[in-house]
Amino acid sequence: MAARNAPPHAGSMLESLRGLGYAPATALADLIDNSVSADAGSIDINFEWAGPDSWVRIIDDGKGMDDPTLERGMRLGARDPREERSARDLGRFGLGLKTASFSQARRLTVASKRAGGETACLRWDLNLIGRPESVDWPLFEGPAPGSEVLLAPLEKMTSGTIVLWENIDRIVTEGFTGKDMYSLIDTVEVYLAMIFHRMLDRGLRISLNGKGLKSWDPFLIGHPGKALESPVYRILHTNGVSLQCHVLPHKDMLKPAEQELAAGPYGWIQQEGFYVYRNRRLLLAGGWLGLGEKGKTWPRDEAHRLARIMLDIPNNADADWKINVLKSTASPPVKLRPQLQRLAAETRNTARRVFAHRGFVSPAGNSKINGLTETWQIRRSAKGTSYRIAKDNDLIASVLDRAGPLKDDIIAMLRLIEETVPVQRIWLDTAEDKETPRTGFTEAPEAEVNETLNSMFTALTKFRGFDPKEACDRLARTPPFDRFPHLVAALNQTDSK
Repeated sequence: MAARNAPPHAGSMLESLRGLGYAPATALADLIDNSVSADAGSIDINFEWAGPDSWVRIIDDGKGMDDPTLERGMRLGARDPREERSARDLGRFGLGLKTASFSQARRLTVASKRAGGETACLRWDLNLIGRPESVDWPLFEGPAPGSEVLLAPLEKMTSGTIVLWENIDRIVTEGFTGKDMYSLIDTVEVYLAMIFHRMLDRGLRISLNGKGLKSWDPFLIGHPGKALESPVYRILHTNGVSLQCHVLPHKDMLKPAEQELAAGPYGWIQQEGFYVYRNRRLLLAGGWLGLGEKGKTWPRDEAHRLARIMLDIPNNADADWKINVLKSTASPPVKLRPQLQRLAAETRNTARRVFAHRGFVSPAGNSKINGLTETWQIRRSAKGTSYRIAKDNDLIASVLDRAGPLKDDIIAMLRLIEETVPVQRIWLDTAEDKETPRTGFTEAPEAEVNETLNSMFTALTKFRGFDPKEACDRLARTPPFDRFPHLVAALNQTDSK
């Protein structure tokens, strides 16, 4: 069979690789992955604003590389993504260092040394590729003239690596100013604190222009206001896939500073869903992995914004989960989807209840063993969902029993209320305000709560036949009165006098 050798044109190939879709923050995260894989305990990132001569530098104290190892690392496609790797390795394609760097800069210089060894330094310069006098894929030795001082910190280190970006034309674009550089640094700080939060919690140190990063915990681990913090589940038919379900407290249960922190870099809705980790490194922050019910995938929405699920996969599962070069997408294998769907559905249901009740979730349902009949009943049919006032609610039932000739009018009035609930208006207000309407006596004066509570207590004791203690017990387990235990307790004390 005849075959031809068709190598890519270096200049065109490298320019094309610049368009993979990296942002500065995601590109830096790829470089940090390399530092972590090299056993670095400390990583320092510097942004230097100098107009068109601005630069970015990453220094780590990892084990470093000798010259042959550095050359392999600087070569595109240096490793086969199918080859077996160390369980701690965060790379896969052998492209991250180069593609991440080229996406932001036209010149990439890497200097490295091992303990007791000599410094090795190699450089890619896209401006020098494709010239008639150069080789096809020119990898230059040493830094560019005038850049030697930027690699000087390595001389004082026992081992480590410096990655230097110069000619950062994808960052310093036309109109870019020093103020924009400060804004970019803030964006990078928030992103890296999210991506590496579990490593930061275990001792990894990352600094940005001298400021140490503080981890961002998406799950508020251990917060007393959480409705759900499940055990860690081992997913069946896998080698090392585990999952933990979380439902965050409603923001009414959080202090203002906690609210802002819990919302995350992209806000409550965008942060809901699965958080996929590989070796404790966050790959995907939020989203429902294409899972859903009844043939429809779950969207990110207000009702489920408190649901977050920690999902760990081993690095030998990259192909099965379709992890891309940018480490920004994941798709669960078909055989695992039923397990993930079931656990996610349970988490979403809990989150929906917490959101609907503004964090005050009671175990009481419609069962009279636990509490009283709820005021509203939800009816679902092929024609849609409707909401009806429960005629067997104790207060409503007692009023109807005593209504006499007004009973029919009261029933007609309740029917009118049912048919004129402003569902669309409530839906629009919720969407616009990013919050459920305030119900359940939220922020109401206690005198107003007492007025309704006393009517309920009277209905239970005088017209339903409950003794005062049982009436109070049931009220204490019934929303929204379960939020006011001191007022319920006072009812029994008043009655006993």
